[in-house]
Amino acid sequence: MVDRRVEVVGRLKVLEESAAPLISFLQNPALVQELRSDKQFNLQMLQERYQIGSEQIEALYQYAKFQFECGNYSGASDYLYQYRTLCTNSDRSISALWGKLACEILMQNWDVATEELNRLKEIIDSKNFASPLNQLQQRTWLMHWSLFIFFNHDNGRNGIIDLFFSERYLNAIQTNAHHLLRYLATAAIVNKRRRNMLKELIKVIQQERYTYSDPVTEFLECLYVNYDFEGAQQKLRECEELIVSDFFLGKQSSENGFVTIPLRDEFMENARLFIFETYCRIHQCIDIGMLSQKLNMNYDDAERWIVNLIRNARLDAKIDSKMGTVVMGTQHPNVYEQIIEKTKVLGQRSYALTTNVVMTSAAVTASQVR
Repeated sequence: MVDRRVEVVGRLKVLEESAAPLISFLQNPALVQELRSDKQFNLQMLQERYQIGSEQIEALYQYAKFQFECGNYSGASDYLYQYRTLCTNSDRSISALWGKLACEILMQNWDVATEELNRLKEIIDSKNFASPLNQLQQRTWLMHWSLFIFFNHDNGRNGIIDLFFSERYLNAIQTNAHHLLRYLATAAIVNKRRRNMLKELIKVIQQERYTYSDPVTEFLECLYVNYDFEGAQQKLRECEELIVSDFFLGKQSSENGFVTIPLRDEFMENARLFIFETYCRIHQCIDIGMLSQKLNMNYDDAERWIVNLIRNARLDAKIDSKMGTVVMGTQHPNVYEQIIEKTKVLGQRSYALTTNVVMTSAAVTASQVR
């Protein structure tokens, strides 16, 4: 380790000396004001006035990279930003932007990291890559790196849905990163304002079920495709275990000496709400004891949970404590009634269609006879 330290310090000094002229220039605010948005002008001006050329600019990149490897993320971020203002090589510029994004993530500057993520996304989507495979790989990396941001930023749950559900990135998930469906599904479940995305998400889960599945995707499939409440109940237990063990989903929070996993609690609450709502669409009178089993709760907790849900969501339902049941209102027809209503006029429509076909055929025949 002592020998390694000597080697690292020696390398650092060499890089520092190589980049010293440019670093001195950038640390002088008066000189920095001479720079313009035109990179070619800047390069010419630096070369003519300060004898700073492409070698010193490249040395700044290597110096920033070495600072990153040494753990000086703040310094590396600043140097990479300055390098990008001077760099004319597009590939090198993208590499520097990836490095700056990594610095902001490691410093947990989530707002700045979000800005860099969006900037990198715009470049990836607009750049002409040598191969579509390279562009696919870049999008895949971007989505993986974005998990650090989205599960720490205040608006991350909207951000992950917006990014992952965009057409190009959803295609990338289905082609190259099926396992990211776990995080997209979790974000859709805990985000009450984006419930409208569930239908599209379930279609994707069905398409990819032979390639990838986990308790979260299987829970949605059991509930909304198979209407298998027993299976959904089992998958909900597995989801709780999965969230606790997942690096991104199982983030812990400490308050007043108590350690909790906020996302797990939100997930379980919303998942139970999904089960309750789906069950209520099919049944008009529901036994609380049976419902408590499907929600993975004891009887008293389930009753209190249903009471609060009815009160807060203003559901047209009431609890019969004597019978231990929940009685749903009749203003909305259940699934069976909807099927009966939709098929009620099926015979009349079939008769009308048949009549039209016969009349058209008769008219064609008559014209041929003439």
